[in-house]
Amino acid sequence: MATPELLEVKIARRLDEAEGIVSLELVSVSGTGLPAFEAGSHVDIHIAPGIIRQYSLCNDPRETHRYLFGILREPQSRGGSSAIHEGFSEGRTLRISQPRNNFKLKENARHSILAGGGIGITPILCMAWRLQTLGASFELHYCARSLERAAFMNTLKAVPFADAVFLHLDDGPDSQRFAVDRYLAKPDPGTQLYTCGPGGFMEYVISGAKRFGWDDGHVHVEYFSASVDTTGAAFTVRAARSGLSLTIPADKTIAEVLLANHVEVPLSCEQGVCGTCLTRVLEGLPDHRDGYQTDEEKAANNQMTLCCSRARTAVIVLDI
Repeated sequence: MATPELLEVKIARRLDEAEGIVSLELVSVSGTGLPAFEAGSHVDIHIAPGIIRQYSLCNDPRETHRYLFGILREPQSRGGSSAIHEGFSEGRTLRISQPRNNFKLKENARHSILAGGGIGITPILCMAWRLQTLGASFELHYCARSLERAAFMNTLKAVPFADAVFLHLDDGPDSQRFAVDRYLAKPDPGTQLYTCGPGGFMEYVISGAKRFGWDDGHVHVEYFSASVDTTGAAFTVRAARSGLSLTIPADKTIAEVLLANHVEVPLSCEQGVCGTCLTRVLEGLPDHRDGYQTDEEKAANNQMTLCCSRARTAVIVLDI
């Protein structure tokens, strides 16, 4: 039975959406509706003991009877996506978190550019549904390696905003590719840009926006994974509530050392992109390595991710 913080759901439908990508439609086991969600939201899916992963909702936020996800089988899966692809079939029950949103849509923008790469189409598609409901101006650019690897194509052909959808394929002619100098060359104060997808794709979009002078506050990103160096000089963590003083060696993370000393640390992505392990800093300066916090939040130095970040001071005191 699910705890009060979790939702108990079952897989009502599973489809092969594209090469290496399946969609899961989840409904409440009890038959009641599910909590409302905002465009850009994600949930934690409890896959197996010790394995929790975040997946973005991609259906219309008006639909409270179901949650829809697209899940890529990662080539270097750490046990999450491979378990879903191999063992999550229709009728299976599972537990998920309440929806939460780190990729918020600015609904009052004069125009929005949505750029999704690969499986990054999932939150982007959800945003498009919301903008359509609002009657807002937007364009959706979906970039994929090939048509065979482009998910939700049947959906995108049938949506009421199909005229605002542009497909860009790596194996197609140059004329149809997503060129930043074509779509991002003229930043406008009334336009917001949203992007999600593989690291290389996002770097291309983000660096292009910077090159053409886009304001940072108008460029919104969500990372699915990150390559982060968690090593560095040793330092001491004092866990204020646990009363422990622990040395974090050069090759271990704060989370690893705390868990080894029986201090509970909530973990999920373990790459600094989800914010699950974000913890309040009471003293000392963090060495932020995460991609979750904004630059302003990092500058405040009052919280840090324990899965990847380190300390700039010899001692750091945490509210844990």
